[in-house]
Amino acid sequence: MLFTFSVLASAQDFRTTAYPVLEKAGCPKCHFADGVASATRLQFPEQANPAKLEAFGRSLVELVDRANPANSLLLRKPTGLVAHAGGVKIKPGSTDEAALLAWAVKLSKFSDEQVREAANFRKQEAAGVGYDKAQTFLRRLTHHEYNNIVRDLLGDTSQPANQFPPEDFVNGFKTQYQGQTISPLLMEAYSQAAEKIARNAMRRGTLKAAPGFVSTFGLRAFRRPLRADEKQRYDVLYTKGGPQLVAEAMLQSPSFLFRLEDTADAALKPYAAASRLSFTLWGSMPDDDLLAAAAKGLPDVERQAKRLLDNERAKENLDEFTAQWLRFDRILGTAKDRRRYPKFNREAAVAMTEEARRFIRDLVWNDRNFMELFTDPHGYVSADLAAIYEVPAPAREYDRVPFDPKSERGGLLGQALFLASTAKPDDTSPTARGLFVREQLLCQHVPPPPPGVDTNLPELSEARPLTNKERLNVHLSSPSCASCHTLIDPIGLTFEKFDAIGGRREVAKILFPSKDEDKKPKIVELPLDTTGYVAGLSPTPFTSPKVLGEVLAKSEACQECMVKQMYRFVVGRMETPADRPVIRKLTDKFRQSQFRFRELLLALAVERASLR
Repeated sequence: MLFTFSVLASAQDFRTTAYPVLEKAGCPKCHFADGVASATRLQFPEQANPAKLEAFGRSLVELVDRANPANSLLLRKPTGLVAHAGGVKIKPGSTDEAALLAWAVKLSKFSDEQVREAANFRKQEAAGVGYDKAQTFLRRLTHHEYNNIVRDLLGDTSQPANQFPPEDFVNGFKTQYQGQTISPLLMEAYSQAAEKIARNAMRRGTLKAAPGFVSTFGLRAFRRPLRADEKQRYDVLYTKGGPQLVAEAMLQSPSFLFRLEDTADAALKPYAAASRLSFTLWGSMPDDDLLAAAAKGLPDVERQAKRLLDNERAKENLDEFTAQWLRFDRILGTAKDRRRYPKFNREAAVAMTEEARRFIRDLVWNDRNFMELFTDPHGYVSADLAAIYEVPAPAREYDRVPFDPKSERGGLLGQALFLASTAKPDDTSPTARGLFVREQLLCQHVPPPPPGVDTNLPELSEARPLTNKERLNVHLSSPSCASCHTLIDPIGLTFEKFDAIGGRREVAKILFPSKDEDKKPKIVELPLDTTGYVAGLSPTPFTSPKVLGEVLAKSEACQECMVKQMYRFVVGRMETPADRPVIRKLTDKFRQSQFRFRELLLALAVERASLR
C-alpha cells in the first residue's frame, strides 16, 4: 500500500486529521465508557473539547505498532483486517485510512517519555480528572416516595399517588430528575390529595391540636427545622384552621414535594445528609431517631445505615428498585396472542413479577452471592407459572422449585418475566432480548438505528418458512445495521428455545392461517440453532441462557453494572465521569463482600450520607 509523503506530512494534530475519520466511521458511538465497546482499549472522552481530544489522540499510541505503524490495531480493526465486532468501518486503501495511518506514523515516533505521558490520559479519564461533579440540590418526590411519606408521616396507607399522572421512565428508572417536572395536572393532583389526606388524618385522630404542633409536624414533613418566617406563616394558619389546615398547606409546599439533596446552609447539611440516607434505603423520610441524629450533626452514619437496613421499609424500597430495573410495567401491560399462548393472562403476568421479586429478595436479604441472579437454577413457582414451565404445581404458591437441568434455565434469564417481557405478542424477539442484556445487565448503550433504515424482517410464506435467525440475517447484509445487530442479535438467539411467554420449545412453530375459516391453520416446524455469543465478553459461543448466565456472573462489566443500576436508581441520574472513583470504590467493596448486595446498599448509603 503506497501513500504519498504529503499525506503523511499533513498529520499535524489529531483533532483536525484523524479524529474526523474516526467520527465519520461512527467509532465514538460504541467506544465510550458505557458503549457496547467499553471493554476495549479504545475509549473516547466524554467531553470533546480540543485539549481532551488531543490528549486522547496521543493516548492511541497504545494501539500502534511503533516498529511497523501499518500493522497497528488502530488501523487493522476499523478496516476489518483484524476481527472487529463493528465490521468494516473504514475502507482499506481510502484517503480515510491514509489519514489514520499518518497519525499512527506520528505516534510511532514518540519517545518513551511521551508514551508514558500519553498513558496518563487513560488513568486520568478512569479517575474522572477534569470533569465537574454533578450537583443536585432538590429532587421532586417520586410517586413511590410520596406514598411512603404520607404513610410514615400520617399513617395514610391509601397510596394516593397511584392516582397521579403516570411517571416517565428515564435512563431505565422513574427516579431520574430529568423527568421530574410538575405539570399542571400533577399540581392539581397534589392539591386534591393534600386536602383528602389531611381531612382523613384528622378523622382518624392522627392530627391532634397541641402546643408546638407547627414546629414538630413541620420538622417531619419538611425533613428539616422550619425557618422563622415559615413558622410564623404556619402559626397563622394554625390559628385559623388548626392542625388540618396546616397539614394541608404543608403537603402542597415545595419543601414537602421536593427532597433536599444538598444545601449551602451549614446548619441544614446534616438534615440533607439524613434525607439522602433515608431515601437511599427506605425511599421515604427520616424517622424521629434519624432527625434527632441530624440535630446533633449526624454522628455514626454507618450505625444509622445498618439500623435502617434492618427495617422492613428497606425491603420494600428494594422491591421498588427491582420493579423499575426489570420493568415490571412491561409485562403487566403486555398482551399475547391468545390462540398461541392460552396460558398467558393477567394472573400469569402478576406471577412473573412476583417470582422475580421473591428471587431477588432471597439473594439480598439472605446474604447470598448476588451474581447467582444469573446462575441459580430455581424458580418461585405459582400454579400459573407451573403450567408455563411444565412442572408440577407446588404445594404452596411461590415455593422455591428446582428446574430440570435439561430445561437449560438459569437465574433471571431462564425465568418467565425476562423471556415474556422481551418478546412480541405472537413470537420471540432475539433483538429485544439481546438489547436487554446489553443495556440492563451490562450497562452498555446501543446506538439507535440510523434514520430511514428499514427495520422490517422478511415476510414469512408457506413456500419459504424461515426461523428468526434466518430472518435476522437481513441485518447482517447491511453494513449500517450489522455494526449494532452483531452485538445484540447473537445474544438474543440463545433464548430461541423459549417462546414468547417463557415456555420451553424444541422447534420453531410457524402458523399459516387457512383461507378457509373452518380449517385449522397450517403449522410448519423448523429446527432451532441457538448458538450465540456476547461480542467483547465471551471467547466461545454458547447455546443456552444457563451458560450465558455463567458468562455474565463472571463478567466484571456485569458486576459493575449491578452497582451502576442501583446508583442510578438512588442518585436520580446517570453516573458521570466524575463519579467513576465512587463507582469503582463501591464495586470493589461489592466484590470484596463476595457480591453481597446488602453490603453494597450499606456502602452506598454511607457514601451518600457523608457530609459534603
